[in-house]
Amino acid sequence: MLGSWPEGIKALRASGVILVEGDKETSFAIKVTDDPQACGRHRLALVLVKSWQTARAAGQLRQCLTADGVALSLQNGYGNLQVLQEALGARRATLGATTAGATLLAPGRVRAGGEGFIHLVAHEGLEPLVSIFRNAGFDIDVSDDVDSLMWGKLVINAGINPLTGILGVPNGQLLEHAQLTELMGAAAEEAAAVAHALGVRLPYRDPTAMVTYIARTTAVNHSSMLQDVMRGAPTEIEAISGAIVRQGEQAGVPTPVNRVLWTLVSAVVSTRKGSRP
Repeated sequence: MLGSWPEGIKALRASGVILVEGDKETSFAIKVTDDPQACGRHRLALVLVKSWQTARAAGQLRQCLTADGVALSLQNGYGNLQVLQEALGARRATLGATTAGATLLAPGRVRAGGEGFIHLVAHEGLEPLVSIFRNAGFDIDVSDDVDSLMWGKLVINAGINPLTGILGVPNGQLLEHAQLTELMGAAAEEAAAVAHALGVRLPYRDPTAMVTYIARTTAVNHSSMLQDVMRGAPTEIEAISGAIVRQGEQAGVPTPVNRVLWTLVSAVVSTRKGSRP
């Protein structure tokens, strides 16, 4: 694992990854470094950083991937694949999406937050990784449509992440109040309308039903945006709600709900700066 968070790297070196599932805790030893030169050369890489860190990670991957290597992005947000492909080449970067949830409890310590799918774009270089995922018990779906995967995840993120970040609640609490459930669905439907205007065919028919399903199956999970807000860290709001608004403007699709969520998350982050979460 190549990382940049000093506390996380220290914890992983000392205790490995500690996965909390109910009352059970399991530790997995892992090699970890903050030096790309120490990684050697690899044929496969998972890119799991925040959207605003993608350019930095792409530069590091140039030092870590073999000439025929492939970097797989399982990130949130819009535009990550383009950044990776610009740095590595079109054939050396590809895209996937996952709805599996996890909550960071402490450096190196995470709680499983609900089962989910992993959707991958068909790519011959990923075949070994597909086998690894399946052997580990993940539900894998392979598709030929990059835009469908990217927007399918973006629509879900738009419905859940900003609201949980603003309100400070886990995913499932969005389903406990009719007004929040309606607002979550409205944000997802707006994002879906932008996707359709751009000619993108989503991997599901009903955005509201899908975002509700994901919120229910990851009910105890703290979204990545909520975790960022709680840590006082930068969020991915620009690559989620902000990207939807910008793409909507280009496509002529109004996105008032996503614009308000974009503004509110930005305000929450700015008011927390300088204060302890």
